[in-house]
Amino acid sequence: MVALNLQMWEKSVLFARLTRFRNEPAAPGRKSGLHESQPASMLSHLIMTIIGPDRPGLVTSLASVVATHGGNWLESRMSHLEGQFAGILRVQVPEDSVDSLLDALRRLESEKLTVIAHRGDPSASALTPSRSLTLEVIGHDRPGIVREITRTLARFRANVEELETERSSAPMTGEMLFQARARIVLPDACAESAVREELERIAADLMVELRLEQDPSRPERSA
Repeated sequence: MVALNLQMWEKSVLFARLTRFRNEPAAPGRKSGLHESQPASMLSHLIMTIIGPDRPGLVTSLASVVATHGGNWLESRMSHLEGQFAGILRVQVPEDSVDSLLDALRRLESEKLTVIAHRGDPSASALTPSRSLTLEVIGHDRPGIVREITRTLARFRANVEELETERSSAPMTGEMLFQARARIVLPDACAESAVREELERIAADLMVELRLEQDPSRPERSA
């Protein structure tokens, strides 16, 4: 009981200190509280594509520039490909820091890192009712697999949100295998059975195995 009372007392003291710190006036040159957030209307989203010769510290250089200008690193997809480091990144930054951040990103070209930035469009997330599916493909590598499958998806107005592909050697024969994993968004007006039937027909022609399933990590989008 004594130990329990002591823990409760320690927690109350910490809470009191935290409350006092949050409410105390800001000293000159210092922001008050633990974190001073800005209204959403004063924040901008930037979508960046980056590419440059791979080397240690490359991501640190980019992250330091973003952080120095008050930016928040939200999400990214990056990879090493044939000696080059390439990726896509989304950051949130105060509106009044956008121009200076863009200038700093352009100066990274001196480190042989090319960064192209575009403003995000929040209204683009307001999509028509849809559902998310995962698509997996595996088979012997040959030209045209991605073209034929994505052409079929486009006919059904399906949007490819994410796509990962790779080649690897088959364990027994050593032949090159092609593998693809995609997340697609299908409009509610489109019948999933029709998409599945057409994809299976294409898979047979390409001699690949294909699996199309509901994506449990993404809920359906409604109007």
